[in-house]
Amino acid sequence: MNPFETAVSAYYTPQQWRRIQQTRIGIAGAGGLGSNIAVALVRSGFKYLEIADFDVVEAKNLNRQFYFLNEIGRFKVEVLSERLKAINPAVEIATHRTRLTPSNIARHFESADCVCEAFDGPEAKQMFLEAFLASGKFLVMGSGMAGIRNQTAISIRKLKENLHIVGDGITAVGPENPPCAPRVSACAGLMASVLLEHVCREAEDRREPGIDQFRFNLSHSSRPEGAE
Repeated sequence: MNPFETAVSAYYTPQQWRRIQQTRIGIAGAGGLGSNIAVALVRSGFKYLEIADFDVVEAKNLNRQFYFLNEIGRFKVEVLSERLKAINPAVEIATHRTRLTPSNIARHFESADCVCEAFDGPEAKQMFLEAFLASGKFLVMGSGMAGIRNQTAISIRKLKENLHIVGDGITAVGPENPPCAPRVSACAGLMASVLLEHVCREAEDRREPGIDQFRFNLSHSSRPEGAE
């Protein structure tokens, strides 16, 4: 292991660390949600990521996406891959510089154990659900993180054993609700946290008897009213 992995692995049990390093995660979109989710996951120790996005970095993205001024005009997946490898040179990033469609989305994430939805529009989110809901993959989606007010409304809703949705479920981007870093980053961080908890719990389910280990606890936010 390199110095980064050695340092991060100390925060987990051996079982948790092994599971984190083995899990393959797909991220559909590399914008405000996708780029920040990817950074959080790599900083948490995840090593295998697949990221798909067709777009290039624009100036209007820089208020909330993990890109910088000198990267304008470059493809997001290429820049993001470089940034993730700067955090941990041992990561393996598969990038798909393409627009995801109903005919290709499942193929691009075929090898992923978990898939994050990081799209902008409702049509793309529906496409994601139709492609993966019955797949058995663990899914995390974002819904409602625009605006500058009411950060506490962002929560985690467990709709199925393999499906969690993060956000307030209401606030879409519009003239009175711009896409700003605080809420977008908060949503991305919680989405990454859901994945980390899921993977660590899988490791706990397979743990050796007698091993003492810490447990993540999102119970205060993962069971909003009416979600289960």
